[in-house]
Amino acid sequence: MNNISYKVALGGVISSLCLLAMFMAGVAPFLYLTLPMIAGALISIMVVEVNTSWAFLTYAAVSLLSIFVTYDKESALIFILFFGHYPIIKHKIEKIHFKPLKFSVKIVIFNICIVLYYQLTLRLLGIEDYADDFASLGKYGIYILWILSNFIFVVYDYALSGCIDMYIKYLKPKIFGSKKK
Repeated sequence: MNNISYKVALGGVISSLCLLAMFMAGVAPFLYLTLPMIAGALISIMVVEVNTSWAFLTYAAVSLLSIFVTYDKESALIFILFFGHYPIIKHKIEKIHFKPLKFSVKIVIFNICIVLYYQLTLRLLGIEDYADDFASLGKYGIYILWILSNFIFVVYDYALSGCIDMYIKYLKPKIFGSKKK
């Protein structure tokens, strides 16, 4: 749709739902990863309905506001560094036809984002408990967790693709009505 008021309104609705999810991370701290994932999935609606540039604007607005509104700064940081922008980037990566290259690009992006998240969490937020937790797992604890996180990312990527397909095939026609010619 090319109507600017539609784009602004949809961006506002998606932003408010994302901020609600991010705010809820402070209320339910055990969901500190799940709620940013949900917020990121909501950003993908902007990609489908409008385009990637409007989705990035929505992501930027939610990222900035989540720093100030969200009590759980870890959730805000993981949203900013990965879950917020990945659904937008995923749209571009999915256009790569060579599957091993597509998978490799996704894994590289994920690992860069996770290393940045870990380093910023340690240094910016001052949460040294992470380093202590990894030390308690033994000599190879950090590597085991890294491999496990990559496996979880593959599951997340598959689930996100399913959510996007479900939105396009089932929810969008019910919300906007089916357009038959």
